[in-house]
Amino acid sequence: MTETGLQPETLPADPAPVAPMRDLMSKFDGLIAERQALLDSGVTDPFAIVMDKVRSPTEAVIKGKDTILLGTYNYMGMTFDPDVLAAGEAALAQFGSGTNGSRMLNGTFRDHMAVEQALRDFYGMSGAIVFSTGYMANLGMISTLAAKGEYVILDADSHASIYDGCAQGNAEIVRFRHNSVEDLDKRLGRLPKEPGKLVVLEGVYSMLGDVAPLKEMVAVAKAHGAMVLSDEAHSMGFYGPNGRGVYEAQGLDGQVDFVIGTFSKSVGTVGGFCVSDHPKFEAIRLACRPYIFTASLPPSVVATAATSIRKLMTAREKRERLWANARALHGGLTQLGFRLGTATPESAIVAVILSDQEQAVAMWQALLDSGVYVNMARPPATPAGTFLLRCSLCAEHSSEQIERVLGLFAAAGRAVGVIG
Repeated sequence: MTETGLQPETLPADPAPVAPMRDLMSKFDGLIAERQALLDSGVTDPFAIVMDKVRSPTEAVIKGKDTILLGTYNYMGMTFDPDVLAAGEAALAQFGSGTNGSRMLNGTFRDHMAVEQALRDFYGMSGAIVFSTGYMANLGMISTLAAKGEYVILDADSHASIYDGCAQGNAEIVRFRHNSVEDLDKRLGRLPKEPGKLVVLEGVYSMLGDVAPLKEMVAVAKAHGAMVLSDEAHSMGFYGPNGRGVYEAQGLDGQVDFVIGTFSKSVGTVGGFCVSDHPKFEAIRLACRPYIFTASLPPSVVATAATSIRKLMTAREKRERLWANARALHGGLTQLGFRLGTATPESAIVAVILSDQEQAVAMWQALLDSGVYVNMARPPATPAGTFLLRCSLCAEHSSEQIERVLGLFAAAGRAVGVIG
């Protein structure tokens, strides 16, 4: 108080210092610089390829040039099948372009039910659930099946969608060495017996195209009381007597608890799914967030998928042509002196291993310039820090196209110094 009894004038406090704004995009500066350095070298951006036209499952126009497609997962060549196209066009005209809702609300149409029935018939299983993509199928199933206090045991080279499914869930994660039955057995043996366990495997691994020893791994998993999920995205349609995948080819019908697959490869459209014979499988629809909280696939998409799946049930000639093409490309590249991801053709993926990024980029660019599109892959997507060109065969590739591809690989390889 002052002598007059009045409160002294209160001076404003000094303003608190304002922290400088943290630019959340700054963490990507290294990636931006690396990409710019690549572009400055005169290379086409490998991650910004635009298909101007697609003429068939094996041919497109890229930057005005006719190009052989050897970097898609159109294994069975179903994208231009007349019956598949007709089914999509009819559903588009009858039901419109989209569902405007999730499967749990207004997003289940006639063709969603039809494609799930087609999957039950194709796999000979009682349960089928369709997701918006194969990525969402892994994300949803893994995060929903294994809860807190339980375990997911996965191959160290598992696809990103499998790792992300683990990250979204609350289970404990255990990795084992790629395709090592012994390490899987050892890791499972160290875990407590009481908690639930899910072993996640892949029939074909997408980078090198190598196949898992599923028969031995499933036996080990069952011996330790674990359930098994097998991702057959890169084997559905052409592996096994009925095209169900590697698990069928290795005689494991009835022994794999959950099979994951996708429509974006052999089926020729987009979407993902899980099939199972578990009597409680339908409960997944009530608990799986990536199924509940996303819009359902457009009716034209699921109509094309249902038609394609039913045609794949009897596509024996296509399967034989695909395997013949894989053997021809693998054998030709081996004879030319390229280092490949597998010693023998194990799948429709043939990976050409390069020494470093510079060599991989140069090979990729030379092939694109000459009229062949392949995928370039690099760490961290690739195992063991390898740089590679990933070739994906199609049942519709002609023998003439394979011969042309081999000739262009030979020319590019010699120009870049990969082969002599």
